[in-house]
Amino acid sequence: MKTYLVGGAVRDSLLGLEAGDRDWVVVGATQQQMETQGFKAVGRDFPVFLHPHTGEEHALARTERKSGRGYRGFVVDADPSVTLEEDLQRRDFTLNAIARDEASGELVDPWGGVRDIEQRVLRHVGPAFIEDPLRVLRAARFMARFAPLGFTLAPETAALMRQVAASGELDALVPERIWQELRKALRAARPSAFLRTLHDTGALGAILPEVEALYGVPQRAEFHPEVDTGMHQEMVSDMAARLALGDDLVGFAALTHDLGKALTPADELPRHVMHEQRGLKPLAALCERLKVPADHRLLAEAACREHLNVHRIDELRDATVLELIARCDGLRRPERIAQMALVCECDKRGRLGFEDSDYPQRATLLRLHAAALSVNARDIATAGLQGPAIGEALRKARVKAIADARTKTP
Repeated sequence: MKTYLVGGAVRDSLLGLEAGDRDWVVVGATQQQMETQGFKAVGRDFPVFLHPHTGEEHALARTERKSGRGYRGFVVDADPSVTLEEDLQRRDFTLNAIARDEASGELVDPWGGVRDIEQRVLRHVGPAFIEDPLRVLRAARFMARFAPLGFTLAPETAALMRQVAASGELDALVPERIWQELRKALRAARPSAFLRTLHDTGALGAILPEVEALYGVPQRAEFHPEVDTGMHQEMVSDMAARLALGDDLVGFAALTHDLGKALTPADELPRHVMHEQRGLKPLAALCERLKVPADHRLLAEAACREHLNVHRIDELRDATVLELIARCDGLRRPERIAQMALVCECDKRGRLGFEDSDYPQRATLLRLHAAALSVNARDIATAGLQGPAIGEALRKARVKAIADARTKTP
C-alpha cells in the first residue's frame, strides 16, 4: 500500500502557483484496509475516502472503461492490482497525470506532463479522452486559466474535441456540470480562451448556442472597431475578469449582455436597434436550460435591458434615472446597481482600442443612486401623509435628490 500526491496540487507546484486542495491516490489497498485505518468512505461512483486527521481526499487507484453515453457511463475497477501508471493513464490531460511520492519527492510522469508544462501545452493523455464529453469543457476551462501563462491547446487535442462535438455526446452533459465549469471559467483570468476554444472546436453551439450565435454578426465599426460581435463578447468577458477580479456574478452578466445582437434582422445590420429587449428571450432560455441561480439571472437581465441607458445616463431625465434604479431593484438591493455599473463599464471598454478608456458613467450612476438611497421613507411619513401619498412624496424627494446630485461636483 503506497500513497501519492496527484493532480492539481502537483501541477500547480510545478507552475509556481499557489496550490489548492490536495488529492491523493492509494495504490495496492482495498476499501476494507482504508476503513480499518480510519478513513471515511464518501465516494458514490468510485472509492474515495477522507483522511481521518487531515480530511483530504484519498482515492484508490482505478481504471475506467466506457459503458454508456455521457460522462457517467463508465465501469470502474479499483482492484489492488491497479498500478499507479494505469491510474494516471485514465486522467484527462498530461499536466494532471503527474504523481509525487511525498516521502522521496520523486515525480512519476509516464505521459510527459512535466515536458508539456515546460512547453506550455495542454495535451490529452490518450485516446480515451473522447469517452468523457465533460473533458471538452474542462479543456476550455483550463485554457481560460492557463492561457495567460502562455499555454496553447495541442492540435491533436483540439481534433479530438471536434470529434466529441460532432458526435453529439455533449448533449449528455447535465446542466449542473455545464454551469459549474462555466462559473470556473468566468472566474479565471481569461474567459475569452474558454469561449474561443469551444468555438474553434465546434463545441460552443452545443454548450452556449446563444453565445455561439454572436460570432460573425457585424457591428458598426465607429463604435466597435473589432466589428465581430463574438470578438466583442470575448473582450467584454476578459474585461470583466480584469475589473471584477473573478466575480462570476458580474462575469455572467457581462457574458450575456449582448445576446440580442444575434437576433437583429439582416436588413438592419450592422445597426442593432432594440437589441437590449431582444436579448431578454435568449437570456431566459439560457438561464432556464442551465438552471442559473436567481442572483446571476436577475443581474444579467438588468444589464441586458439597461446597459445602453447607463451608457447615456447624462442624457436621461432625473425621473428616468430613478425608474432605471427601481427596475433593477436597486432601492431594495443596492449592490445590484454597483454590479450593473461595472458590467456596463466592461461593455464599453471591451472594444478594440477602448481597453484603457475612461467610463465616467459608472461613477455618475453610483452617485445618483446614492442620492436616491439617502432619502428616508420614515422622514417622508412624518409630514402627515398617508397611503399612496407617501409613495408619491418619496418618489418626488428621490428625484429631487438625484437632480441635486447632478449639480454637485463629484
